[in-house]
Amino acid sequence: MTFWNEKVAEIIEKTRKNATYPSPRIQKEILHVFLAKVKKAIRKEIGDAKFCIMVDEAHDESMKEQMVVVFRYINAKGFVKEHFFGLIHVVDITALPLKKGIYSLLSQHCLDIQNILEQGNDGASNMQGMWNELQALILNDCPYAYYIHCFAPRLQLALVKASKQIVPISGFFLKLLLVIKTVNVSCKRNEQLKVANANEIARLIDFEELETGSELNQIGTLQRPVETRWSSHFRSISSLLRMFTSTVEVLLNIIDDASDGEHRARAESAYDGLTPFEFVFILHLEKETIKITDKLCQALQSQSQDILNVMHLVSSTKALIQKFRDDGWDGLLTIVISFCEKHCIDILDMNACYVGRRGRS
Repeated sequence: MTFWNEKVAEIIEKTRKNATYPSPRIQKEILHVFLAKVKKAIRKEIGDAKFCIMVDEAHDESMKEQMVVVFRYINAKGFVKEHFFGLIHVVDITALPLKKGIYSLLSQHCLDIQNILEQGNDGASNMQGMWNELQALILNDCPYAYYIHCFAPRLQLALVKASKQIVPISGFFLKLLLVIKTVNVSCKRNEQLKVANANEIARLIDFEELETGSELNQIGTLQRPVETRWSSHFRSISSLLRMFTSTVEVLLNIIDDASDGEHRARAESAYDGLTPFEFVFILHLEKETIKITDKLCQALQSQSQDILNVMHLVSSTKALIQKFRDDGWDGLLTIVISFCEKHCIDILDMNACYVGRRGRS
């Protein structure tokens, strides 16, 4: 800092003996100054134009209820901008106090309520009823503040809901969660997983079964899926496929070393759920299908996205799913069988299953 600004350097030199810049109070004051400047810049860029508000709820570390406010608007150059603007602490999470909190924030920065053109939230939280009441209250004051449920969460909620209606898929995710919880329950087991993963990567590189290069073969951990975030399911499945051998090894170690029956039983249940052919088949099936829909989920969250491009993306996604449904089964089955042979998993006799199903019909 002293090399960039002579005035700052002069002040620091005069107060060097009494400087308390690292103190929590001074650090908070500096952050508040930055915050005020950022808000001022956003407010100046919005000007008197129309804008959209997006709100959601969050908890801080002290478990205080917070309301997150984000502004979306078009700047003078015609670009869509989306900026986090502030956190509002709310004691009462009913619609009227939430509305008062938003209006107070707008008033503090001289933003006209009548310029609200749209309002939205993800609709996936336990406060969905409150959001519905809130959007109705704002719509009464500003007739153009139409409520739009964000498209990406709508898609993710629909995919999560649809997956739960299929019993084998719903059961698969329950088993997946049990495996991840069992392995990630402690730092010790996480460390065992990383060591096993590092050893497996080294072995595969020695046999030239893995490519080497920058940012390849990173040692990670199993990712836990989030109930309302479909993209997290894709990361969870991908991490398990990448670390399947290491996960099996850790589960077997837990079974052998468990000091009590409860931990051993949980590890055995996780292992028994992880290693059948059906689980492995659905694991690969879900990876392929979620990979298609995940691209759409990510695209819908782009700040510069427009409705015409979204319609094209939806059509393309439906076409890719239909193509996989029509032509992808043979390739998928080949991959699954190869995976099972590599990991010594019993392969289901497809012909016997087909004859049995035909006989029952």
